[in-house]
Amino acid sequence: MKVLGVNAIFHDPAAALVIDGHVVAAAEEERFSRRKHGKRPVPFSAWELPEQAMRWVLREAGLRPEDLDAVGYSFDPAIAAHMPDDPYDPIRVDYARRAPGFLAESLPGLRADTVHFVQHHVAHAASSGLAGPYPTGSVLVVDGRGEAHSHLAGRYENGKLEILYRQELPDSLGLLYESLTGHLGFERSSDEFKVMALASYGTPRFLDDLREIVHATGDGGFRAQAPDWTRFAPARIDDGTWGGDHADLAASVQAVVEETLVDLATWLHGQTGDRYLTMAGGTALNCVANSRIWRESPFDDVWVQPAAGDSGTALGAALHLAAEGGDTIVPAPTAALGRSWTDDELAGWLTTAQVPFTTPDDLAGEVADVLAGNGVVAWFDGRSEFGPRALGRRSLIANPIHAENLERLNDVKGREQFRPVAPMVLADRASEIFSGGPIPSPYMLFVHDVAEPWREKIPTVTHVDGTARIQTVSDEDNAGIAALLRAFDERTGVPVVVNTSLNTAGRPMVDDPRDALELFGSAPVAALVLGPHLVRRTDLFRAAP
Repeated sequence: MKVLGVNAIFHDPAAALVIDGHVVAAAEEERFSRRKHGKRPVPFSAWELPEQAMRWVLREAGLRPEDLDAVGYSFDPAIAAHMPDDPYDPIRVDYARRAPGFLAESLPGLRADTVHFVQHHVAHAASSGLAGPYPTGSVLVVDGRGEAHSHLAGRYENGKLEILYRQELPDSLGLLYESLTGHLGFERSSDEFKVMALASYGTPRFLDDLREIVHATGDGGFRAQAPDWTRFAPARIDDGTWGGDHADLAASVQAVVEETLVDLATWLHGQTGDRYLTMAGGTALNCVANSRIWRESPFDDVWVQPAAGDSGTALGAALHLAAEGGDTIVPAPTAALGRSWTDDELAGWLTTAQVPFTTPDDLAGEVADVLAGNGVVAWFDGRSEFGPRALGRRSLIANPIHAENLERLNDVKGREQFRPVAPMVLADRASEIFSGGPIPSPYMLFVHDVAEPWREKIPTVTHVDGTARIQTVSDEDNAGIAALLRAFDERTGVPVVVNTSLNTAGRPMVDDPRDALELFGSAPVAALVLGPHLVRRTDLFRAAP
């Protein structure tokens, strides 16, 4: 079967294509439109479709809309609950009902009757349970909301999902966290990761009070509704300062959410006895909570879908329909599912832009020299990542040895100074330096403890609480980055580099060569890697008339 998956209902619109059970391509609309998160998560935006992403995934496979056997839309309006606190929610549901017609208009040649509604949390579940490495295992989905629920617990066996529990709205761990995000002066459905980072600077002194209103119920569900946050701390204005009561409140909510998630995972294991757990939903991007589930739940291993947020439901909707249609699903081996360009095409971009470049025989060695000299490098290579994490294909890379590089990188990106950056580490060296989370950890979705002797060696990537959100790299994952790590290790004795996303604050991650050149032209970056080609800032200005 040829199946297109579409997410458009809440935020992070995206498209994915599955052919005969194989994931062929997937991309978020923001990478094309250059609009962060694709659109605002309000009912009035539910009509907006990921038109550019849809057309690209079809073009990538050489398909026309009429070639598709099915289209999965990751929301089912037939089961949508009435949301009394949002008088405009019926607009969202009405747009969803009309989605088959909207899609047929956007993709001329597509038949509206090929569009099928896939329940939101079923799509999330499929994105992890079917795309993940374990054909049989438990699946846990936790996010803000779907049609009528905020959570799904179940298991997959032979491509079939058995649902064991769904938490009904309004109780929602995701909406609780979103509400706190807004109270702390950040943007809801966008900046929840900032709250997780801020929590590391606080003490969970409100935890006992919060446990009374946020907790697992012992039957697979939980209670979680946002309280009046002013009981704990006044609303924060995002003025660049942080700490005090606001950090303590962030730490307290982070802790109670972690506890509840561990309890939910433990209950699920008690029902299934499975060795393996896969996870999806926006809450599964909380890497601190993921590590606690990995350490404290009875499961032998935990796998989190790299695009765990709503963009991943495009992938899940396509996989769900493919499995229902009888296809055998092949696990997705990588998050590198987006656009790419040939070496010659990249050289053409540089030539057109009149940018001087070289194509060195030892690219890894020359870039390692730049990093060892404390230069920052923009790295653009291969297919872009699907999901919110930069994984060495669209990354800013720096030297982790100098503590001041954290402030420097946050200045380069124009973001808050409490924000951490992450380490990339050779997979076969990771256990020397990091513990407390799964290794390998190729998708930067777990937090690990940094060994004491290494905290002074790699201060840039060691967070204030002694942890780091690592990405392990091997030749099989990304041969270019693995070679760079070995070259940097040869020069410094450190098999680790800093990795943060190739973008600046408020903008989506760089996706195409034009994006990369624009960032390089405006940010204080020493070098740009574009595939096998290397641009040095010193050469650029030397060549200027």
